[in-house]
Amino acid sequence: MLALSVIGILSAVISVHGNGQIQSEFGRPVQQLQSTGAPWPQPQTMTSATVTFPLADPSTFRIYQKSQTLCPVLDQAFARYFNIIFFGTPEMSEEEKLMKLRDMRQHGRFWNASLHGKNLVALMGLSVNISDCSEMFPSLESSENYTLDVSEPFASLTAHSQWGALRGLETFSQLVYESSLAMLVVNKTSITDFPRFAHRGFLVDTSRHFLPMDILLQFLDAMAYNKLNVFHWHIVDDQSFPYQSKEFPYMSQKGAYSPHYVYSQSDVQRVISYARDRGIRVVPEFDTPGHTQSWGSVKGLLTPCEDKSGKPTGDYGPINPILNSTYAFLKPFFQEIFKVFPDSFIHVGGDEVSFDCWKSNKDIQNFMAKMGYGQNYSKLEAYYEKRFLGIVEDLLAKPIVWQEVVDNGVQVNLETVVHVWKQPWQSELHNVTKKGYKALLSTPWYLNLAGNPYGQPWRQIYDIEPLKFTGTAAQKALVFGGEACMWGEYVDATNVIQRSWPRGCAVAERLWSAENVRDVNEAASRLAEQRCRMVRRGLKAEPVTGPGFCEFPGSN
Repeated sequence: MLALSVIGILSAVISVHGNGQIQSEFGRPVQQLQSTGAPWPQPQTMTSATVTFPLADPSTFRIYQKSQTLCPVLDQAFARYFNIIFFGTPEMSEEEKLMKLRDMRQHGRFWNASLHGKNLVALMGLSVNISDCSEMFPSLESSENYTLDVSEPFASLTAHSQWGALRGLETFSQLVYESSLAMLVVNKTSITDFPRFAHRGFLVDTSRHFLPMDILLQFLDAMAYNKLNVFHWHIVDDQSFPYQSKEFPYMSQKGAYSPHYVYSQSDVQRVISYARDRGIRVVPEFDTPGHTQSWGSVKGLLTPCEDKSGKPTGDYGPINPILNSTYAFLKPFFQEIFKVFPDSFIHVGGDEVSFDCWKSNKDIQNFMAKMGYGQNYSKLEAYYEKRFLGIVEDLLAKPIVWQEVVDNGVQVNLETVVHVWKQPWQSELHNVTKKGYKALLSTPWYLNLAGNPYGQPWRQIYDIEPLKFTGTAAQKALVFGGEACMWGEYVDATNVIQRSWPRGCAVAERLWSAENVRDVNEAASRLAEQRCRMVRRGLKAEPVTGPGFCEFPGSN
């Protein structure tokens, strides 16, 4: 990545105060952060020397696979990161590249023996060595470990899998910066890196507002730039059903906002493929039995609400749990979902199930009496979840559920993952893990609710320690990750990128980096630099660290 100085100089006369803030001659605070290739998220171990190597001209600089293992994912990644390193953006036409190259050469941006002398050693490229490229898609068990050694004449990246190599390529791209001589350089560096948590996700809601494909792909790019690896696609909800089912096409025909606001099967495959090429898993969520009003085109699926006299009111509640036809529909529907989405995990919701409509329905009341449930509708919910999760498990899928499922006493398989989203999250994680369930945390990372937009809410996001709850070491080992969430009630294509990024970067570093990487003030300068990287790469990430601006290389 080309250097990105974050500079906000209001006057040529400035002074530095003891708190690290810069003051102009007019007394106004400004931000002056010079990029030296600081990576985000912070690697596990990193040593960097003051020795710098200029990059060779793009005509001779190579990114190549040293190992004999053929890996198409890496071939695409090499081209993508070559563009990022030299041109700042992953995509550029050949004509644009030639024009940019002429300009960069003219301004001496690359090492040239005739201009800079033969004693200055240039970095000629990056060799990548992996031992296994057999995985078609990343999984929870995939290795993302890598080592990176930047030394002349070639930098060396080693990883077990292509997924680790992708993480190392991202880090290398961030190490490249612009020197005081306006040359692209990289410091002599040695990195050994791996993620702290295996599941580092971001939930995106495409039901409350439909998000077009280009926005979803941009979002995946942003995730890759921050080493997040799970795209939690909350694809449908009460408001709309934009997923186009092959088996049940009328669900989107009647449940989507319009025929234009639908994700076709080819759209879904494009998202999955695009994510895979960036080492990102796609975990869909089809929430049941609540949040299913848009599923109403399936005859008899939803519970008819009734008045006190037993007459239908015309309203409908959650999925009707007492009918065999309900499960006869759910089985083939989720069979299709599991065929379409290759990941072994699927999020099946289970949150915010309102019992009011169930309570009003006389057939359900009779069923409750027959089963001996009394007025405990949590038992009816448990009855549904047991039958439904049995279908999911028969498909050899691994379900993820929102915390209410176990909060309400449902006894689910210990392989079921519990997703915590309510407060107090510390006691919830204690309770969930004490029961032996694996857990994911999202409660403090609801970015749609994060703080005053005029402040710096990323600081509170960054300060969360997911294992800071009362529990044994065995309990804490069950927390294998977390997710940032961007719910869609008040975001659409016009603002979802801005509101998600770079706030999501704070979650990304918390889930990747070592536990002791906690200094918010130290992180601020790196976050400002990361935000500018993302802007240069074409993402409209909003400023979050105060006044300043992103100065791109060669812009002066």
